[in-house]
Amino acid sequence: MMTNFFLSAVLCQLMAALVFAAPVAEDAVKVANKDAIGYGAGGGFIGIVVLILDIITIVEILKSNRPPLSKLLWSLVVFFFPIIGMIIYYLFSNRHAHNTYEPLP
Repeated sequence: MMTNFFLSAVLCQLMAALVFAAPVAEDAVKVANKDAIGYGAGGGFIGIVVLILDIITIVEILKSNRPPLSKLLWSLVVFFFPIIGMIIYYLFSNRHAHNTYEPLP
């Protein structure tokens, strides 16, 4: 119990130190009354959508009846190339032949 509390406190302090050490762009500090989308706030929404679609794709890969090496390779392609990998998987993966899940013995 005490070890978990101590570890949690250390991790919180580490995260706070990293946040305070992050550089702040001069443009973001000088211009406060402009539209936030000009500073990349709209990209966060697109990033969340891509993340959710990648998670759905990886779950579909892991639930398929492919061999483990094939699952690993497809998952790595989607992980390292999120948008392109997802498109490649849905176009070229022959999903219909591998759509049922069979647990390993």
